Amino acid sequence: MFTHEEVHVTAGRRSGLPITIAIHSTALGPGLGGCRLWTYADWRDGVEDALRLSTAMTAKTALAGLANGGGKTVVALPPGTRLDVDARRALLHDVGDAVETLGGRYGTGPDVGTGTDDMVTIGERTDHVFCRPAAHGGSGSSSPGTAAGVVAALRATVEHLDGSADPAGRTFGVIGLGSVGADVARRLAAAGAHLVVSDVRADARALADEWGARWVSPEEALTAEVDVLVPSALGGVLTPAVVPRLRCRAVVGPANNQLASPDVAGLLHEQGVLWGPDYVASAGGIVHAVAVEQYRETEAVVAARIDRIGDTMAEIYRTAAAANEPPARAAERLVAARLKVTAGTR
Repeated sequence: MFTHEEVHVTAGRRSGLPITIAIHSTALGPGLGGCRLWTYADWRDGVEDALRLSTAMTAKTALAGLANGGGKTVVALPPGTRLDVDARRALLHDVGDAVETLGGRYGTGPDVGTGTDDMVTIGERTDHVFCRPAAHGGSGSSSPGTAAGVVAALRATVEHLDGSADPAGRTFGVIGLGSVGADVARRLAAAGAHLVVSDVRADARALADEWGARWVSPEEALTAEVDVLVPSALGGVLTPAVVPRLRCRAVVGPANNQLASPDVAGLLHEQGVLWGPDYVASAGGIVHAVAVEQYRETEAVVAARIDRIGDTMAEIYRTAAAANEPPARAAERLVAARLKVTAGTR
């Protein structure tokens, strides 16, 4: 069933590249979602990614308590595409034009392949953009907020497992040491946790040495014996073939679309592996951006908002345990309730 409100696919006037903007829901308010710049074998794969990611954004904003819905921008780069400075600028202006035509029903921000400086360039064509650097009136990088929210979710997870939210002495397997994954690992190490880490970049091994972490390959990391696996790179890592090989007690991390297919949530539940929905764990970045740029809240208030991600995750775990169902199903019901109640008061 098609559940999106709007899906726009355009060829950039300057770049000629396919730009997809998917707005899943505006029941709570304008859709929000980052701009992903990535290589796809076929441009239609980019459309599918936009549909998946925008759906998750609706759940993310709903459970984060924001007055926004979900959307996503995906620019599908053909294999082998290399953008020089001028070509990238032209493409980002195309994105800005596409966002502007939606009249405020959707706003974009950074995602895989884009950053805060790119939002400045997009912002030259539209005001509906967030996470520009603070010097340009924005909230800056979303990564620290995302990492803080992930740690709050991890604390809720270990408390659900063992009765204590203290990460000290627990072992976490962090897959992907980009800006968010590295920040999460750093915070866990500072809290006294044991770490098993991996990344496709060999030079990231220096970070493992800094934290006293055990370095393994990404393939080994997936099936490492840890308390909590923390996927922090691209999605789709939890497949029906991988689930039986897992040697962790829980999987909670910021990577989007971790489940290769929806039925994997049930497989994890049957395996006795607790899965914290990624759209809950990764909400800290969007919470920070909206709270700073739209609500104009202080950093202390914003930090408290982000910390409540742990409360939301704990509620999902309790509800799922009471019904003996996967946390994904409990989270879906909470999202539906939030959308229904709010829509009824609009």
